[in-house]
Amino acid sequence: MNEVNWPFTGRGTLRINRAEGVYLYSDSGQAILDAAGGAIVANIGHGRERVVARVAAATRDYTYVVPPWVTPSRAALVDALEAHWLPPELTRIHVTSGGSEAVESGVKLALQYHAALGAGERCLIIAREPSYHGTTLATAALSGHPARKRGLEGALQRYPVTAAPYPLRCPLGRDHPDMGAYYADALRTTLETAGPENVAALLAEPITGSSGGAIVPPDDYWPRVRAICDDYGILLILDEVMTGFGRTGRNFGYQHWDITPDILVAGKGLAGGYAPLGGVFATDAVASTIEDAGLNVMFHTFGAHPAACAAAAEVLTILQEENLVERARIMGDELQQRLLDAFRDHPHVADVRGRGLLQAIEIVRDRDSLEPYEESANITSRVVGAGLKKGVFFYGGGTGSVRDIVCMGPPFIIESAHIDTMVGVLREAVDQVCQ
Repeated sequence: MNEVNWPFTGRGTLRINRAEGVYLYSDSGQAILDAAGGAIVANIGHGRERVVARVAAATRDYTYVVPPWVTPSRAALVDALEAHWLPPELTRIHVTSGGSEAVESGVKLALQYHAALGAGERCLIIAREPSYHGTTLATAALSGHPARKRGLEGALQRYPVTAAPYPLRCPLGRDHPDMGAYYADALRTTLETAGPENVAALLAEPITGSSGGAIVPPDDYWPRVRAICDDYGILLILDEVMTGFGRTGRNFGYQHWDITPDILVAGKGLAGGYAPLGGVFATDAVASTIEDAGLNVMFHTFGAHPAACAAAAEVLTILQEENLVERARIMGDELQQRLLDAFRDHPHVADVRGRGLLQAIEIVRDRDSLEPYEESANITSRVVGAGLKKGVFFYGGGTGSVRDIVCMGPPFIIESAHIDTMVGVLREAVDQVCQ
């Protein structure tokens, strides 16, 4: 078959002709276990006819309708969100075309909120490192991800940065009992250095996604951070593009702690890969303040596209009817235990971590010193490539400075036999690359 001029840089080397359940199928007929759920997206699995039918019906009945108007599919999505997913504190809904747009919209809401209060000088957003928030110039600037800023550095706005919790590499020592306070105090120092009167919000992932590799913070971190935000009058924006809608075994990742964000951003799992969609959910205090000041929250042309809303409404219904969030918790516990068993004494695996069906391993040159491999060794890419040759697709993580991370985020419908295959192949791939 002829080479295809795709993508923009490089050339695609794998052709996927169809997907069903937890498998992708190449044009050569190879079945590939999708241990990554694509890009940690495919929560209900591939090829669900119910979703296809809902999208087809919405497309037949109406193609494009400007986002502020109501369609049956938009109403169905709102009904599903309000009935089973959103907490009562998050009453306002803004829908975009994807995660980067959703994060940027959430940041804009925070800026408009303070402007509406007459504090337009509050225009700084505190970011964390490591992190990843998107591909636009604004979201790239806010991401603690050096590799995805390369070639853009001169155009990116600089924001105050604080450290995201990293239990494996905490300066106090690995899994130190005081690390929650340590990282919360680091945020307070960043705030005071920037000047609280200049800061609009903290933008953070409740569980750091692929940039850090499913890093779960200590239990006391988020309650401390929520209190700091309240003390200084800044908003808390939680980016759950990767962790939202069941991925971590709860509706949203932040619900592992007793906190509520002012603005919640979600994406990937909202439509489960069946359509591009992002969501921004805010408290009434945020939204009504903006509204009462006469400020406009602008839509994106293809935000809340009717067919995408139809897909999301059906995906959310399937998640609810099949109790798949609880399944993600159960199967995630099983996956983590199998990973721990497989890599407990591995000389080149320093950590197994995650929640639910967002799991990761961190590969190092030396397990005791935590010395990493050189970036030029391309360990992550080589492990992912070795896994793919054995019929399993893993998701490479890290930021360049954080490495080498291999992530897993399979569909919630996986079975124990799939987990056995995933873990077995991953062990073989790591052994092959790190021998």
